[in-house]
Amino acid sequence: MIVLKAPQEKLLSALQAVAGIVERRHTLPILANVLLRKTGPQIEFTTSDLEIQVRTQAELGGDAANFATTVGARKLIDILRTLPADQVVSLSATQNKLTLQGGKSRFTLQTLPAHDFPLVNEAAEFGPAFSVPQKTLKSLINQVHFAMAVHDIRYYLNGILFVAEGKTLTLVATDGHRLALAQATLETEIPKQEVILPRKTVLELQRLLKDEKADKPAKGDKAEKTEDGETAASGDNAPIEMRFAGNQAKFSFSGMEFVTKLVEGKFPDYNRVIPKNHKNAVVLGRAPLLASLQRAAILTSEKFKGVRVNIEPGSLRIASSNAEQEEAKEELEIDYGGDTIEIGFNVTYLMDALANMSQDMIRLELQDTNSSVLITVPEQAGFKYVVMPMRI
Repeated sequence: MIVLKAPQEKLLSALQAVAGIVERRHTLPILANVLLRKTGPQIEFTTSDLEIQVRTQAELGGDAANFATTVGARKLIDILRTLPADQVVSLSATQNKLTLQGGKSRFTLQTLPAHDFPLVNEAAEFGPAFSVPQKTLKSLINQVHFAMAVHDIRYYLNGILFVAEGKTLTLVATDGHRLALAQATLETEIPKQEVILPRKTVLELQRLLKDEKADKPAKGDKAEKTEDGETAASGDNAPIEMRFAGNQAKFSFSGMEFVTKLVEGKFPDYNRVIPKNHKNAVVLGRAPLLASLQRAAILTSEKFKGVRVNIEPGSLRIASSNAEQEEAKEELEIDYGGDTIEIGFNVTYLMDALANMSQDMIRLELQDTNSSVLITVPEQAGFKYVVMPMRI
Protein backbone atom coordinates (compact mmCIF):
# COMPACT_ATOMS: atom_id res chain seq x y z
CA MET A 1 0.00 0.00 0.00
CA ILE A 2 1.23 3.50 -0.88
CA VAL A 3 0.84 5.49 2.35
CA LEU A 4 1.77 8.85 0.78
CA LYS A 5 3.28 10.39 -2.33
CA ALA A 6 4.29 14.04 -2.15
CA PRO A 7 7.16 16.52 -2.65
CA GLN A 8 10.01 16.04 -0.17
CA GLU A 9 9.62 19.54 1.33
CA LYS A 10 5.93 19.01 2.12
CA LEU A 11 6.55 15.74 3.99
CA LEU A 12 9.67 17.09 5.73
CA SER A 13 7.79 20.20 6.90
CA ALA A 14 5.02 18.11 8.51
CA LEU A 15 7.52 15.80 10.24
CA GLN A 16 9.71 18.64 11.53
CA ALA A 17 6.66 20.33 13.03
CA VAL A 18 6.09 17.39 15.39
CA ALA A 19 9.61 15.96 15.84
CA GLY A 20 11.01 18.61 18.21
CA ILE A 21 9.96 16.68 21.33
CA VAL A 22 11.25 13.30 20.14
CA GLU A 23 14.28 12.05 22.04
CA ARG A 24 16.68 9.66 20.32
CA ARG A 25 17.30 7.69 23.51
CA HIS A 26 14.29 6.73 25.59
CA THR A 27 13.40 3.83 27.87
CA LEU A 28 10.39 3.20 25.59
CA PRO A 29 11.78 2.62 22.06
CA ILE A 30 8.42 3.48 20.43
CA LEU A 31 8.70 7.06 21.70
CA ALA A 32 11.53 7.60 19.18
CA ASN A 33 8.88 7.00 16.50
CA VAL A 34 6.24 9.17 14.88
CA LEU A 35 2.71 7.77 14.70
CA LEU A 36 1.32 7.91 11.13
CA ARG A 37 -2.44 7.56 10.95
CA LYS A 38 -4.02 7.73 7.50
CA THR A 39 -7.75 8.33 7.10
CA GLY A 40 -8.75 8.68 3.45
CA PRO A 41 -6.65 11.48 1.88
CA GLN A 42 -5.63 12.90 5.30
CA ILE A 43 -2.53 11.72 7.15
CA GLU A 44 -1.98 12.58 10.80
CA PHE A 45 1.48 12.81 12.39
CA THR A 46 1.71 12.42 16.18
CA THR A 47 4.70 12.40 18.54
CA SER A 48 4.87 12.08 22.32
CA ASP A 49 7.33 11.95 25.20
CA LEU A 50 4.61 11.00 27.73
CA GLU A 51 4.56 14.62 29.01
CA ILE A 52 3.93 16.44 25.72
CA GLN A 53 2.02 15.37 22.61
CA VAL A 54 2.17 17.17 19.27
CA ARG A 55 -0.12 16.44 16.33
CA THR A 56 -0.52 17.85 12.82
CA GLN A 57 -2.36 16.84 9.63
CA ALA A 58 -1.58 17.05 5.94
CA GLU A 59 -2.88 15.80 2.59
CA LEU A 60 0.00 13.95 0.98
CA GLY A 61 -1.62 11.75 -1.66
CA GLY A 62 -1.21 7.98 -1.68
CA ASP A 63 -3.92 5.29 -1.54
CA ALA A 64 -7.23 6.25 0.06
CA ALA A 65 -7.41 3.27 2.46
CA ASN A 66 -7.13 3.68 6.23
CA PHE A 67 -3.76 2.75 7.72
CA ALA A 68 -1.69 3.32 10.88
CA THR A 69 1.90 2.56 11.91
CA THR A 70 4.90 4.11 13.69
CA VAL A 71 8.39 4.68 12.28
CA GLY A 72 11.65 6.27 13.55
CA ALA A 73 11.10 10.04 13.37
CA ARG A 74 14.70 11.22 13.31
CA LYS A 75 15.81 8.60 10.77
CA LEU A 76 12.99 9.57 8.43
CA ILE A 77 13.86 13.28 8.76
CA ASP A 78 17.60 12.63 8.27
CA ILE A 79 16.91 10.68 5.07
CA LEU A 80 14.48 13.27 3.70
CA ARG A 81 16.97 16.07 4.34
CA THR A 82 19.48 14.44 2.02
CA LEU A 83 16.97 14.31 -0.86
CA PRO A 84 16.27 17.29 -3.19
CA ALA A 85 13.46 19.58 -1.96
CA ASP A 86 11.41 19.34 -5.16
CA GLN A 87 11.72 15.56 -5.51
CA VAL A 88 8.53 13.54 -5.17
CA VAL A 89 8.94 10.88 -2.51
CA SER A 90 6.68 7.97 -1.62
CA LEU A 91 6.16 5.86 1.50
CA SER A 92 4.79 2.37 0.96
CA ALA A 93 3.94 -0.26 3.58
CA THR A 94 4.56 -4.00 3.43
CA GLN A 95 4.15 -6.22 6.49
CA ASN A 96 6.05 -4.52 9.36
CA LYS A 97 8.26 -2.27 7.23
CA LEU A 98 7.97 1.08 5.43
CA THR A 99 9.82 1.79 2.19
CA LEU A 100 10.77 5.37 1.34
CA GLN A 101 11.54 6.04 -2.32
CA GLY A 102 12.81 9.21 -3.94
CA GLY A 103 14.21 9.10 -7.47
CA LYS A 104 16.56 6.12 -7.56
CA SER A 105 17.06 6.11 -3.78
CA ARG A 106 15.28 3.50 -1.71
CA PHE A 107 15.24 3.03 2.08
CA THR A 108 13.54 0.25 4.05
CA LEU A 109 12.64 1.18 7.63
CA GLN A 110 11.46 -0.96 10.52
CA THR A 111 8.09 -0.09 12.07
CA LEU A 112 6.35 -0.73 15.40
CA PRO A 113 2.56 -1.27 15.75
CA ALA A 114 0.40 1.86 16.00
CA HIS A 115 -1.68 0.40 18.85
CA ASP A 116 1.45 0.29 21.06
CA PHE A 117 2.01 4.06 20.75
CA PRO A 118 1.25 5.70 24.15
CA LEU A 119 -1.06 8.63 23.46
CA VAL A 120 -1.52 11.28 26.16
CA ASN A 121 -4.88 11.02 27.92
CA GLU A 122 -6.49 14.40 27.43
CA ALA A 123 -8.20 16.07 30.40
CA ALA A 124 -11.97 15.62 30.55
CA GLU A 125 -12.62 19.31 31.18
CA PHE A 126 -10.73 22.40 30.06
CA GLY A 127 -11.39 25.99 31.11
CA PRO A 128 -12.72 28.58 28.63
CA ALA A 129 -10.68 28.93 25.43
CA PHE A 130 -8.95 32.21 24.59
CA SER A 131 -6.59 33.23 21.82
CA VAL A 132 -3.86 35.70 20.90
CA PRO A 133 -1.91 36.14 17.64
CA GLN A 134 1.00 33.72 17.40
CA LYS A 135 3.52 36.56 17.12
CA THR A 136 2.16 38.04 20.39
CA LEU A 137 2.67 34.82 22.35
CA LYS A 138 6.08 34.24 20.78
CA SER A 139 7.07 37.79 21.73
CA LEU A 140 5.91 37.25 25.33
CA ILE A 141 7.86 33.98 25.60
CA ASN A 142 10.98 35.61 24.09
CA GLN A 143 10.79 38.37 26.72
CA VAL A 144 10.75 36.00 29.72
CA HIS A 145 12.08 32.52 28.78
CA PHE A 146 15.71 33.26 29.69
CA ALA A 147 14.75 33.85 33.35
CA MET A 148 13.45 30.27 33.80
CA ALA A 149 15.42 28.08 36.19
CA VAL A 150 17.28 25.03 34.84
CA HIS A 151 17.10 21.78 36.90
CA ASP A 152 16.22 23.71 40.06
CA ILE A 153 15.17 21.62 43.07
CA ARG A 154 12.23 24.04 43.34
CA TYR A 155 10.65 22.35 40.31
CA TYR A 156 7.92 25.01 39.94
CA LEU A 157 10.66 27.47 38.83
CA ASN A 158 11.66 25.24 35.86
CA GLY A 159 8.98 26.74 33.63
CA ILE A 160 6.83 29.79 32.95
CA LEU A 161 3.75 30.89 34.86
CA PHE A 162 0.79 31.71 32.56
CA VAL A 163 -1.94 33.84 34.18
CA ALA A 164 -5.05 34.69 32.17
CA GLU A 165 -7.37 37.03 34.02
CA GLY A 166 -9.96 39.47 32.71
CA LYS A 167 -8.50 40.79 29.47
CA THR A 168 -4.83 40.28 30.40
CA LEU A 169 -2.42 37.40 29.71
CA THR A 170 0.67 37.53 31.94
CA LEU A 171 3.80 35.36 31.58
CA VAL A 172 6.29 35.24 34.47
CA ALA A 173 9.62 33.42 34.81
CA THR A 174 12.11 33.47 37.69
CA ASP A 175 15.12 31.48 38.89
CA GLY A 176 15.22 33.12 42.31
CA HIS A 177 17.91 35.67 41.30
CA ARG A 178 15.95 37.55 38.62
CA LEU A 179 12.36 37.76 37.44
CA ALA A 180 10.90 38.61 34.02
CA LEU A 181 7.24 39.54 33.42
CA ALA A 182 5.48 40.32 30.14
CA GLN A 183 1.81 41.04 29.44
CA ALA A 184 -0.57 41.18 26.48
CA THR A 185 -4.23 42.14 26.11
CA LEU A 186 -6.85 39.49 25.30
CA GLU A 187 -9.82 40.19 23.05
CA THR A 188 -12.36 38.62 25.41
CA GLU A 189 -12.66 38.72 29.17
CA ILE A 190 -12.12 35.38 30.91
CA PRO A 191 -12.14 34.18 34.53
CA LYS A 192 -8.75 33.79 36.24
CA GLN A 193 -6.72 30.76 35.14
CA GLU A 194 -3.19 30.11 36.36
CA VAL A 195 -0.83 27.32 35.16
CA ILE A 196 2.91 26.61 35.08
CA LEU A 197 4.18 25.31 31.72
CA PRO A 198 7.31 23.08 31.88
CA ARG A 199 10.58 24.33 30.41
CA LYS A 200 10.57 21.81 27.53
CA THR A 201 7.04 22.86 26.54
CA VAL A 202 8.03 26.54 26.56
CA LEU A 203 11.06 25.97 24.33
CA GLU A 204 9.06 23.81 21.91
CA LEU A 205 6.30 26.43 21.65
CA GLN A 206 8.96 29.05 21.05
CA ARG A 207 10.34 26.94 18.19
CA LEU A 208 6.95 26.30 16.58
CA LEU A 209 5.23 29.67 16.91
CA LYS A 210 5.38 32.00 13.95
CA ASP A 211 6.23 35.68 13.94
CA GLU A 212 7.06 38.36 11.34
CA LYS A 213 10.61 36.98 11.09
CA ALA A 214 9.33 33.42 11.08
CA ASP A 215 12.22 31.97 9.11
CA LYS A 216 14.82 33.37 11.54
CA PRO A 217 15.62 32.21 15.06
CA ALA A 218 14.46 34.40 17.92
CA LYS A 219 17.05 36.81 19.26
CA GLY A 220 19.22 35.22 21.95
CA ASP A 221 17.83 31.81 21.08
CA LYS A 222 20.93 30.07 19.73
CA ALA A 223 21.44 27.85 22.74
CA GLU A 224 17.81 26.75 22.79
CA LYS A 225 17.69 25.24 19.29
CA THR A 226 16.47 21.69 19.03
CA GLU A 227 18.73 18.78 18.06
CA ASP A 228 17.58 19.37 14.50
CA GLY A 229 18.71 22.99 14.58
CA GLU A 230 15.24 23.92 13.36
CA THR A 231 13.47 27.17 14.10
CA ALA A 232 9.90 28.26 13.54
CA ALA A 233 8.42 27.55 10.14
CA SER A 234 7.43 30.50 8.00
CA GLY A 235 3.79 31.36 7.44
CA ASP A 236 0.97 33.73 8.21
CA ASN A 237 0.18 35.00 11.66
CA ALA A 238 -2.87 32.94 12.59
CA PRO A 239 -4.06 33.08 16.20
CA ILE A 240 -3.16 30.45 18.79
CA GLU A 241 -5.99 29.09 20.90
CA MET A 242 -5.19 28.14 24.50
CA ARG A 243 -7.15 26.03 26.96
CA PHE A 244 -6.09 25.10 30.49
CA ALA A 245 -7.21 22.21 32.70
CA GLY A 246 -6.15 21.20 36.22
CA ASN A 247 -3.09 19.25 35.05
CA GLN A 248 -2.94 19.97 31.31
CA ALA A 249 -2.76 22.74 28.74
CA LYS A 250 -3.81 22.53 25.09
CA PHE A 251 -2.66 24.83 22.27
CA SER A 252 -4.15 24.82 18.77
CA PHE A 253 -2.50 26.77 15.94
CA SER A 254 -1.62 26.47 12.24
CA GLY A 255 -3.33 23.08 11.92
CA MET A 256 -1.40 21.75 14.93
CA GLU A 257 -2.55 20.50 18.32
CA PHE A 258 -0.14 20.66 21.24
CA VAL A 259 -1.06 19.03 24.58
CA THR A 260 1.23 19.20 27.62
CA LYS A 261 1.27 18.25 31.27
CA LEU A 262 1.66 21.13 33.72
CA VAL A 263 4.13 21.67 36.56
CA GLU A 264 2.36 21.19 39.86
CA GLY A 265 3.23 23.54 42.70
CA LYS A 266 2.76 27.08 43.94
CA PHE A 267 4.59 29.75 41.95
CA PRO A 268 6.09 32.55 44.11
CA ASP A 269 4.02 35.74 44.54
CA TYR A 270 5.70 37.73 41.78
CA ASN A 271 3.93 40.98 42.68
CA ARG A 272 5.81 41.08 45.99
CA VAL A 273 9.15 40.76 44.17
CA ILE A 274 8.62 43.69 41.78
CA PRO A 275 10.00 46.87 43.37
CA LYS A 276 7.67 49.85 43.68
CA ASN A 277 8.42 53.53 44.26
CA HIS A 278 12.16 53.41 43.63
CA LYS A 279 13.19 57.04 43.87
CA ASN A 280 16.04 56.98 41.30
CA ALA A 281 15.36 56.39 37.61
CA VAL A 282 17.32 56.79 34.39
CA VAL A 283 16.34 56.26 30.73
CA LEU A 284 19.18 55.22 28.44
CA GLY A 285 19.90 53.44 25.15
CA ARG A 286 19.60 49.64 25.28
CA ALA A 287 22.22 48.88 22.59
CA PRO A 288 25.06 51.04 24.05
CA LEU A 289 24.45 49.59 27.54
CA LEU A 290 24.42 46.02 26.18
CA ALA A 291 27.65 46.61 24.24
CA SER A 292 29.39 48.03 27.33
CA LEU A 293 28.25 45.08 29.47
CA GLN A 294 29.42 42.58 26.82
CA ARG A 295 32.89 44.16 26.78
CA ALA A 296 33.12 44.27 30.58
CA ALA A 297 31.97 40.64 30.78
CA ILE A 298 35.10 39.48 28.91
CA LEU A 299 37.24 40.21 31.97
CA THR A 300 34.94 38.67 34.58
CA SER A 301 35.97 35.33 36.03
CA GLU A 302 34.32 32.17 34.68
CA LYS A 303 32.46 31.35 37.91
CA PHE A 304 32.09 34.86 39.27
CA LYS A 305 30.30 36.91 36.63
CA GLY A 306 30.12 40.07 38.72
CA VAL A 307 30.35 43.66 37.47
CA ARG A 308 30.23 46.88 39.49
CA VAL A 309 27.86 49.57 38.24
CA ASN A 310 28.25 53.16 39.42
CA ILE A 311 25.45 55.59 38.66
CA GLU A 312 25.92 59.26 39.43
CA PRO A 313 24.63 62.51 37.91
CA GLY A 314 25.67 62.56 34.23
CA SER A 315 27.40 59.16 34.01
CA LEU A 316 27.05 55.38 34.36
CA ARG A 317 30.28 53.46 34.89
CA ILE A 318 30.78 49.69 34.61
CA ALA A 319 33.85 47.91 36.00
CA SER A 320 34.93 44.28 36.10
CA SER A 321 38.01 42.33 37.15
CA ASN A 322 39.24 38.75 37.44
CA ALA A 323 41.68 36.56 39.38
CA GLU A 324 44.51 37.50 37.00
CA GLN A 325 44.09 41.12 38.17
CA GLU A 326 42.86 42.20 34.74
CA GLU A 327 40.33 45.03 34.65
CA ALA A 328 37.73 46.50 32.30
CA LYS A 329 36.14 49.94 32.69
CA GLU A 330 33.30 51.37 30.65
CA GLU A 331 31.52 54.72 30.90
CA LEU A 332 28.26 55.98 29.39
CA GLU A 333 26.90 59.52 29.48
CA ILE A 334 23.38 59.58 30.90
CA ASP A 335 20.71 62.15 31.67
CA TYR A 336 20.47 61.55 35.42
CA GLY A 337 20.28 63.78 38.47
CA GLY A 338 19.52 61.31 41.26
CA ASP A 339 21.55 59.73 44.07
CA THR A 340 25.01 58.28 43.55
CA ILE A 341 24.66 54.48 43.73
CA GLU A 342 27.28 51.72 43.48
CA ILE A 343 25.76 48.28 42.97
CA GLY A 344 27.00 44.85 41.88
CA PHE A 345 25.28 42.51 39.40
CA ASN A 346 25.75 39.17 37.70
CA VAL A 347 26.47 40.58 34.24
CA THR A 348 24.81 37.61 32.48
CA TYR A 349 21.44 38.48 34.05
CA LEU A 350 21.59 42.01 32.64
CA MET A 351 22.81 40.90 29.20
CA ASP A 352 20.12 38.20 28.89
CA ALA A 353 17.33 40.75 29.29
CA LEU A 354 18.84 43.39 26.99
CA ALA A 355 19.68 40.82 24.26
CA ASN A 356 16.09 39.55 24.18
CA MET A 357 14.57 43.02 23.75
CA SER A 358 14.27 45.05 20.57
CA GLN A 359 13.36 48.49 21.94
CA ASP A 360 15.81 51.41 21.61
CA MET A 361 15.42 52.81 25.13
CA ILE A 362 15.12 51.20 28.56
CA ARG A 363 14.43 52.59 32.02
CA LEU A 364 16.42 51.58 35.12
CA GLU A 365 14.85 52.19 38.54
CA LEU A 366 17.09 51.92 41.61
CA GLN A 367 16.82 52.51 45.34
CA ASP A 368 20.23 51.80 46.89
CA THR A 369 23.17 49.34 46.88
CA ASN A 370 21.19 46.52 48.49
CA SER A 371 17.88 46.74 46.60
CA SER A 372 16.83 45.01 43.37
CA VAL A 373 16.93 47.01 40.15
CA LEU A 374 13.79 47.25 38.01
CA ILE A 375 14.22 47.41 34.22
CA THR A 376 11.23 48.54 32.16
CA VAL A 377 10.59 49.85 28.66
CA PRO A 378 9.16 53.39 28.38
CA GLU A 379 6.79 52.54 25.50
CA GLN A 380 5.71 49.12 26.82
CA ALA A 381 4.00 49.13 30.19
CA GLY A 382 3.55 45.33 30.25
CA PHE A 383 7.26 44.40 30.55
CA LYS A 384 9.14 44.26 33.87
CA TYR A 385 12.51 42.71 34.67
CA VAL A 386 13.90 42.54 38.20
CA VAL A 387 17.52 41.67 39.06
CA MET A 388 18.81 41.06 42.59
CA PRO A 389 22.06 42.84 43.45
CA MET A 390 25.28 40.92 44.03
CA ARG A 391 27.96 41.50 46.65
CA ILE A 392 31.29 42.27 44.98
